[in-house]
Amino acid sequence: MTLDAEGMNVAARVGLNGQAPRCDHIDLLPAVEPGLPECKECLALGQAWTLLLVCLTCGWVACSDDSPGGHAREHYRETDHPVVAALAPETAWRWCYVHGRIV
Repeated sequence: MTLDAEGMNVAARVGLNGQAPRCDHIDLLPAVEPGLPECKECLALGQAWTLLLVCLTCGWVACSDDSPGGHAREHYRETDHPVVAALAPETAWRWCYVHGRIV
């Protein structure tokens, strides 16, 4: 049996057919209401954004890394809130900053 840094069985966490292991961070997320559909930091700086992301821990809305400010990542660095989602309602895309991948 192989153990990770926390002593958990690695084999129990891997996905099927070599897929990446499930992100445990999404299991810990509370239900949140997203804030207004705007990046407050970009507005204050007079910048435009390309995509808005919502923090799935607190509902904070900020611009993605594709935007000049990259304020969603800055929010993660300040708070350690691990998972964001695209604010667009038709999109189910989520990103875990800790694992550095789509979840």
